[in-house]
This record gives sequence, C-alpha cells and structure tokens, in this order.
Amino acid sequence: MNKQKKPLYWYYIVILVVLLLVNMIIGPMFSNSHIREVTYSDFLDAIEEKEIQDVEVHDTEIYYTLKGDEETVYQTGAMQDAQLVDRLDEAGATFTKVQTEEMNPLLSYLITLFLPLLIFWGLGSFLFRRMQKKMGKDAMSFGGGGFGMGGLGKSNAKVYVPAQGGKTFKDVAGQDEAKEALKEIVDFLNHPDKYKDIGAQMPKGALLVGPPGTGKTLLAKAVAGEAGVPFFSISGSEFVEMFVGRGAAKVRDLFQQAREKAPCIVFIDEIDTIGKKRDGAGIAGNDEREQTLNQLLAEMDGFDGSKGVVILAATNRPESLDPALLRPGRFDRRIPVELPDLAGREAILRVHAKDVKCSPSIDFNAIARASAGASGAELANMVNEAALLAVKDGRRSVVQKDLEEAIETVIAGYQKKGAVISNKEKLIVSYHEIGHALVAALTKGSAPVHKITIVPRTSGALGYTMQVEEGEQHLMSKDEAYSRIMTLTGGRCAEELIFDSITSGASNDIEQATKLARSMITRLGMSDTFGMTALETVNNQYLGGDTSLACSAETAAKVDEEVVKLIRKAHDEAKELLKNNMGKLHELAKYLYNHETITGEEFMDILQKSE
Repeated sequence: MNKQKKPLYWYYIVILVVLLLVNMIIGPMFSNSHIREVTYSDFLDAIEEKEIQDVEVHDTEIYYTLKGDEETVYQTGAMQDAQLVDRLDEAGATFTKVQTEEMNPLLSYLITLFLPLLIFWGLGSFLFRRMQKKMGKDAMSFGGGGFGMGGLGKSNAKVYVPAQGGKTFKDVAGQDEAKEALKEIVDFLNHPDKYKDIGAQMPKGALLVGPPGTGKTLLAKAVAGEAGVPFFSISGSEFVEMFVGRGAAKVRDLFQQAREKAPCIVFIDEIDTIGKKRDGAGIAGNDEREQTLNQLLAEMDGFDGSKGVVILAATNRPESLDPALLRPGRFDRRIPVELPDLAGREAILRVHAKDVKCSPSIDFNAIARASAGASGAELANMVNEAALLAVKDGRRSVVQKDLEEAIETVIAGYQKKGAVISNKEKLIVSYHEIGHALVAALTKGSAPVHKITIVPRTSGALGYTMQVEEGEQHLMSKDEAYSRIMTLTGGRCAEELIFDSITSGASNDIEQATKLARSMITRLGMSDTFGMTALETVNNQYLGGDTSLACSAETAAKVDEEVVKLIRKAHDEAKELLKNNMGKLHELAKYLYNHETITGEEFMDILQKSE
C-alpha cells in the first residue's frame, strides 16, 4: 500500500511548491512590472540634471518619473533631507501622485487561481497516462463502455482494411486444399444472393487447424483480401482477463462491431485459449474463461449468418477444444492447414524468393527436397538466411550454395569456424559420420546420402550426415523404419570397431532410434508380439507429438523389452555390415578427415570405386 501512495505524496508536494512559486514570484513580477528600484544617489543625480517630471514623496518611499519616459516609475527609499522639497521645486518637478500601474484584476485572478489549476490538471493528466500505460490502457478509463468504464468491455480487435492489408490467395503457396475450401466463403461474401435464392446457408465459422508456421493467419487475411471486406483480428489470449466478466464483455463488443461493419471476417487466433473443454471442476476451474466461452457460443448462435459475418479461427490444439464449439451451426468446417508437400515447399520458396535477388540457376526443387518437414515460416526464414549469407560473402545475389547452407543453419545452427577440436576427436567424428553414411548407402530402403560434414555447429553437433529423399514420401514401410534405426546405430558401431570404445557423440542417435523403435511397436503395429494393438496415444500432434502409454505396467515392461531387442538387433546388423566393408570405412573416413565436408556424389564415387 505504501508503494501505491508514494507517487500521490510526491504529486501533492509538487503542486504545493508550484503554488508557492506562483504567489511569491510570478504574481509580484506581473504586479510590479513597470516599477524600477534605484538608489538614492541616482535620485539626487536626476534632481541635479533636472530630469524629474513627476514626484510623489512618502515617509519611507519616493516614486518619480523622468522627462521623456513617463511610463517607467522609479522607486527609492526616503532619507532625512530638509531641503529636498526646495531642490525638487527648483528642478521643475511636479508634485503629484505618481500612477503606479496596478495589475489588471482579471489578470491577477487568472494568475493566482487558474494558472495553478492549469498546472495541476497538466501534471495530473501526465501522471494519469503513466499509470494507464503501467496498468493497461483500459484499466482506469471512464466514461462509456462495459461496466461504466471506458475500455473494460472493448475488444481491442485490430481492424485491417483490405486496401491496407493487400493479401490475396496469390500470396499463399503450398496450401491448395485449404485455399479451395476457403474460396466458397469468398464467393459467398462476394455474391450472397445466389446462395439466398436456392435457400443455402453458409457456414458461420471455419476452423483452421495445423502446426505453427503453416500460414493459418495468412490464409484468413487472404480470404478478407479476396472478398474485399474488413478483417477483424484478435488473439484468444486477449479475452482472458483478471476481472470476471471482462472477457465476455469483449466478446459482445467484438460481435457488435462485426454486425455494424457486415459483411466482414472475424479472425480469432489461438482460439484454444478460451475454447478449452469445460471440465466441471467447480471452484477449481477458471470461471472467467468459461464465461468467455459461453458468451462466444451464445454470440455465434445469436447472429444471422446471412448478414455476411464469417468467423474464422485458428488453433494447433484441436483436441483440446470444447465439443460445443465444434458442432454444426458454430464452427461448421474444419480446414486442415498441414505442412507443405514437395510441390508446396517449392512453391513457397519461389514466392519468398520473388522479394530477393536470386541467381536464375537455382534449383528450387533440390532445396525443397532437402527441406522435408519444414513449415512455410521456416522456408521463409531459410530464404532470408540465404540472402544474409550472400551479403556476408559479398555477393549481389543469392546462389544455390547459400540456400543449401541456410537449410543447414536452420537444422543444425551456424558453423563454429573458430572451434578447435583435437585431431583425435576429429578422427572419431569422421569415422562416426561415415558409419552413418555407409550403413545408409548399403541398406535397402534408406534415403540417399546428400552431404557429410564434420564442421562443428552452434547446436552442439560436431558433425552430421544429411539424407535427402528423391521424391515425396508419405508412407514408411517396416523395412524402411528398420533401416533408419540401423543407420542411426551406424555411428556408434564405427566407434566400437575402430577405437574399441564408445563416446557421448551418439546421444542424439540413441534418442531418435529409441523413439522410432517404440513407435513401431506401440503405434504402427510393426511388432510380431503385439501386432495391430495401439499401446500409445499421441497428445498435441501439432506441438511436438508427446505420447503416453495406454496399457498396464506388465505390458509396458514387455514393450521396453521389445524396444531393447529391436535396437540391439539393428545395432548388430549395422556393425556386421561395417565390418564387411572395413576398407571403404577407412578410405571414406580418411577423405572426410582431410576435407571436412564431402557431397553425396563424392561419397558414392569413392564407395563405388573398385579397390
């Protein structure tokens, strides 16, 4: 409490000081603006020079004016001088009342009363604005709005006019299915009459579902741009407030604005913030969030979809949404916005490359194949990283190697060119990476080796082996999954064969191999022991895909045994494969040790070359 009162104490002290200054300094300055104090000697000199025009003598003070300057009144102290009157008479002075100019009563009133009030109001307004910024713009505003307070019920939604946004479907690449599903909404907003004639009703809402960075917000803006209607954008977190009822008031205000500007599009990003399933937890639940959700449900039921108000929402956690939000009449359509495929990635790269000076010889298809699993936002970042690398190397345009290096930068981080590792560790890393590459090349179903490097990266990796599929792959067979596990164990196998020891460099390989082996057994039905039994469920598939076992403790123990058995079998086979190709292992590792980086073509040439 003392911390809150301290600024007010300072405020009152400042106002008191200002009032004292006004009354002690500023007021007298104005009232005595035409009176000038002089010494008695100056007064006597003026008598001798016969310059005095009018004079007024008091017991303690003398006022006089000079010839030619009647506006300025001079003041001096009175002295015991019996001959003063005679000398003044001889000097031709006129004895009269010297009119000292008094301050205008109105001006005096303004200075002494209104000036302090004006200063008081100005400082108060300044402090008020400062408090608003610290507490939130709508925390202390009064006069209209929800609850009798100005901003408490305001939605604060950002409104984008189509001319300002300028986004259309041309700006969206790699999401052809989503665009096709949204074109119907655009057509309804542009030509509502043909839907009314046949009696069809457009869906009130559409839910965009997909991983982060796939372009859900961009798609919503493109719909508004294509339809040429206002676009309201608000995040779900903006509805959640400390005070109960504020979120519901913001929902009401948002829909009221939408009705006034119909036809329009309302876009709610991260709707899972307010749309989570109601669990009936009572006092332990979030009453404010549930009230906000209930108000949203009521508003979606209450407005007429034929007026041209379309609700779009985006989320990457669809499994957490309340079923009441997804029923027909609310969010009727669920539009998946998935990670782009090969053609989609190439199209996205070309869209972002338009804003960058690129060499005409760039093979975007090769870059798209190397960036499998990347989202639209990550691809945009890759193009930007390539442009930065080109500038860093002194080139005027982006070339193929810039984009390839950009992919590696996004995947593994920047090169640590100044990193110093010992020759022994460099040799171990060389054999480790060649172990991966050699197993991948000699195993059926593995993706071709694209690049091998032992240049340390900022991610902590001392080297890595990049494999790139020839085309887009949607399914993975049991043999391909097993080959992948063998490839992951190949680095550790090479260390065991050459150095008769193991290092910590295989930690990431072990993690990936274990994860893949477990998914083969628990989710993919690739185990002879458990068959087509789902023992594991995936949570938040768009946010990491965390899994949880749905089986007994005894079954979980058996699953662990199966995982260990599968990985050990893949490890033994990979080790045997390297042992049978020991000559190529030495030759390739030596080449990598000397060159630090080799391409897939160089790797295959050495591998296929007869000894």
